[in-house]
Amino acid sequence: MYNLRRFGVKLELGTIRRMLAGLGNPQDSFKTIHIAGTNGKGSVAATLYAILMEAGYSVGLYTSPHLVQFNERIAVDGQLATDEEILEAYLSVRSISPGEREPTFFEYTTAMAFSVFAKRHVDWVVVETGMGGRMDATNVIVPVVSIITNVGLEHQQYLGRTLEEIAWEKGGIIKKGVPVVTGASQPKVLSVLQAIADIRKCELYRLKKDFNIQKNSDGTISYRGMDHAYPNLELQLIGDHQLKNAALSIATCELLRDRQVLIDERAIREGLRSTRWPGRLEIVRQSPELILDGAHNLDAARTLAKHLETAYAGRDITLVIGILSDKPYEKILKILVPLCKRVICTKPKIDRALPVETIENISRKIVSDVITVPKVDRAVQTALQKAKPNDVICVAGSLYVVGEAKAYLDGVRPTMGPI
Repeated sequence: MYNLRRFGVKLELGTIRRMLAGLGNPQDSFKTIHIAGTNGKGSVAATLYAILMEAGYSVGLYTSPHLVQFNERIAVDGQLATDEEILEAYLSVRSISPGEREPTFFEYTTAMAFSVFAKRHVDWVVVETGMGGRMDATNVIVPVVSIITNVGLEHQQYLGRTLEEIAWEKGGIIKKGVPVVTGASQPKVLSVLQAIADIRKCELYRLKKDFNIQKNSDGTISYRGMDHAYPNLELQLIGDHQLKNAALSIATCELLRDRQVLIDERAIREGLRSTRWPGRLEIVRQSPELILDGAHNLDAARTLAKHLETAYAGRDITLVIGILSDKPYEKILKILVPLCKRVICTKPKIDRALPVETIENISRKIVSDVITVPKVDRAVQTALQKAKPNDVICVAGSLYVVGEAKAYLDGVRPTMGPI
């Protein structure tokens, strides 16, 4: 399957529709929640997955990319799909004639995921888009609720050069009569999303307008929404940005409840408390504290920087960083490096990885303690050897880097890297 990466990105839906038709349209056998956005998609998806399971439903989760193992993309009822299920789904999809062109990797995985979920007879599937929305392979479903977490500048070669153009692409998941929840705040973006919602004759529910959330002095959060208020909620996911993601998740639950989906307050509380989302502000070791965070675009880098400043003030931070060459790497480095005492430049095993020398040259203009260790596992090992017990190590810059670091720390041999 990994050879399919050579077919790149194809923004059209005809091929995936033909593939799914050949499988008997498995996506029509379960209810869905569809999530698009620049950042936060995975956290919101994982939260809703946990809440729906707590509510007693059989639930599937389809996300991307994976960090260590392909199976991470497809989960059912708290467990990853088995190797046997993955192989069976792959063989089923491969037997279908896709039409005029070879399917992309993501089209294959989407069809496989829907096949697995249908065979498991799940009640719900939480679906995260791969890129954009309008022509994303997942955009063949008609969800009960759509979510657009936020909109930032990303994948501009595919989605457009401006926020308005990117908002139009992400807003493409909005369906006729299906309510939409968003955490977007830019007036230009909201104008585009509202215009699409008006055309599709559906309601657009906005954070800070229709629902809100606040952090309490004891670390809990309180939510006030359209019809419900939930005080003193506990979040498992780390970072102040997770408040917005929690708000989007709870607002979605409100809309589901309006549609006779049985989700009680206990399910919401327990779901928020039990949510896990690897590789995003994930603390994997103590003394020294070691954090994994993808931080692969500007907004994510700013979020990570804010967390490092507030959570680790006064502590020495070692940054282990590798970035892809098609990312705004100089801006990302200028956001993260000034917060760190030491920088270890590394490079994931992917052709698009930025040369370590480029990272080193930019970093040396900001801090003096800069080391180059090209292999990610060795870079993490070096950071652990040099750090003192009270230091902090942050592995960031790319989900490819995080995946390789996680595999090393877990003693697992990874499948091919994230896609």
